[in-house]
Amino acid sequence: MTMAQPIRKKEDLQELKNYYQTIHPNMRNYLLIHLGVNTALRISDLLSLTWNDVYDFKKKSFRSHITLIERKTKKQNKLPLSPSVKQALMEYKNSFHRVNPAHYLFYGKFPHAPLSRCQAYRILKNASLALQLETPISCHSLRKTFGYYAWQAGVPSVMLMNIYNHSNFQITKRYLGIEQDEKDNVFLNLDL
Repeated sequence: MTMAQPIRKKEDLQELKNYYQTIHPNMRNYLLIHLGVNTALRISDLLSLTWNDVYDFKKKSFRSHITLIERKTKKQNKLPLSPSVKQALMEYKNSFHRVNPAHYLFYGKFPHAPLSRCQAYRILKNASLALQLETPISCHSLRKTFGYYAWQAGVPSVMLMNIYNHSNFQITKRYLGIEQDEKDNVFLNLDL
């Protein structure tokens, strides 16, 4: 079994998002990918989000942050919603006649039951196969992709460790596949 990898090529990431936005339009699936790579949430936490978690029904506006108790760690996590995520949420919300605060953002047949992990995996796998992406991806790839690009952008290792709740950066590097990238760069850049 292959370990989930981050989506390392920006063009692959863009193609994956575009697949459900333009090629095979499905706003729920597009939002799943977009929110997944922009929040670094585990798939279990992502699938448990309700409209009330992202939208303030009294103020009639999207919240500035998602605040949740992570299922795995039982720790509270507060994540900002970027402008592009809010835009995707708005487009998704506009595709409904009316949304209920208690309904799940990502649901299958019924809005009162979340999409299953298996179905979320199939959504990613189908797009990956249709696009013929080289990297094997899974639901965890969304979370890893966030960290990979954050690291590439120069986010301090301590911050990445904090985001992922890792005890040291070696674990985070292994988690994101950075160790192999660094090794590859040594061999590829050292031309003797």
